[in-house]
Amino acid sequence: MPSERPKPIWLIPNLLSLDAPLVAVAWLYMFAKTWRVNYLPWLAYVSLALVVWLIYVLDRLLDASMGSHRARSKARHEFHCKHSRTFGALAWAAAGIASVMIIKGLPMTIYGYALVGALMVGGFFTLSILSNAESNEIPYAKNVVAGLTFAYGTAMLAHAYTGFEKEALIRSPEMICFAVLCILNISAIDLWEHANQSNDIEIKASDELALTLPLTLLGGASLVFALRDPDLTTRPFFYAILTGAALLQILNRTRSQWSTSSLRVLADAALLVPLLIFTASSKT
Repeated sequence: MPSERPKPIWLIPNLLSLDAPLVAVAWLYMFAKTWRVNYLPWLAYVSLALVVWLIYVLDRLLDASMGSHRARSKARHEFHCKHSRTFGALAWAAAGIASVMIIKGLPMTIYGYALVGALMVGGFFTLSILSNAESNEIPYAKNVVAGLTFAYGTAMLAHAYTGFEKEALIRSPEMICFAVLCILNISAIDLWEHANQSNDIEIKASDELALTLPLTLLGGASLVFALRDPDLTTRPFFYAILTGAALLQILNRTRSQWSTSSLRVLADAALLVPLLIFTASSKT
């Protein structure tokens, strides 16, 4: 029998579910710098990475175990299903280590944030199970909850060290813009796959517009927020949001030139490159 072709190196982070934790850690750093957090322990970064990785692994194992058409079409789900025992053991280890870090190394105020985050994660997995029943439909509700949960979970660790009221996080323009960027990033692949599977020109145009319009609005909003900041404290952050939206827009316009696997990796890169823009603009 022919041996399995080795996976390209650039796809390994996606197959191992390492892409999302990297994005979360990068944006946690940007949130902490933007909100002038004087001290954010390394445990916050590590625990966030572990929790995000755990959630992504469980979601992919769940999708693969349910055998949906959507899951079977994704290499990363096949990879997780093939190595389910290994990922299961690592997931238990990640859960244990993250729990110890949170309990021992993070302040009590984080528990109030974490309760809301846990409810959001529960809603995400509920919608994840339900969305598999309609494999040909784009799971907008799941994507919205996933984006909100990812953004809230990332931002809350920095916000817990600011001394601000918890309710201020939900009203924060930084968190809201990042949540929208996350939602569009998650929805992008679904829209691109949906368009590729159809021969209807109107459906293809509709799927492209469903991403183009909100990305344009997000880019415009981030630019307005950046220019309206008299103290320049949040301007680098909104430049980062603008960069992420612009990169996703470029991918949306050039998606026919890339494979599905390449688009997944590039969509993740579109949320990592803004860290360079944030760092560069923070020094000017």
